[in-house]
Amino acid sequence: MTKGRLEAFSDGVLAIIITIMVLELKVPHTADLSGLRPLIPVFLSYVLSFIYIGIYWNNHHHLLHTAGKINGKILWANLHLLFWLSLVPFVTSWIGENHFASIPMLFYGVVLLMAGFAYSILQNLIIAHNGRDSLLSKAVGYDLKGKLSIGLYLSAIIIALYVEWFSGLIYIGVAIMWLIPDTRIERLVDKD
Repeated sequence: MTKGRLEAFSDGVLAIIITIMVLELKVPHTADLSGLRPLIPVFLSYVLSFIYIGIYWNNHHHLLHTAGKINGKILWANLHLLFWLSLVPFVTSWIGENHFASIPMLFYGVVLLMAGFAYSILQNLIIAHNGRDSLLSKAVGYDLKGKLSIGLYLSAIIIALYVEWFSGLIYIGVAIMWLIPDTRIERLVDKD
């Protein structure tokens, strides 16, 4: 399988994930604004998850752009990542329908944590296959941002049992951290 085909498949899966999430937004049965009030938690959970899927799509694109070659291990690692991301619509709906309750927030964090681990595994396999002197290896370095994200997810999972809104703030904080443009890969690709 070529790198382009892997990227196209992944793009398709991510597009389906977003489609599933948006289908969970139900139309109110009234024509006035009061009908939207019950949908606020569902919409907010959708926005957060849409941002997360967008972050993964963007970073996945950069990740594969730097890969000179792929192998079977990378294909399986990519499927592993897509598996965890495919659970995002479920946990998104769960937290929205239950107004960000403790247990759904905990499981939302578990899915984010596992997707973070899966992304890290994929990244490390691409580096291993393409060499320590590859563009990705140079760009990622020690991957402080990735490690910090995993630590924050773990904290948010534990905190969700006690103060669910604070775990939500942590999930938002991690998303903001990744929304801030990271030009490490782009700079090296432009240089190369």
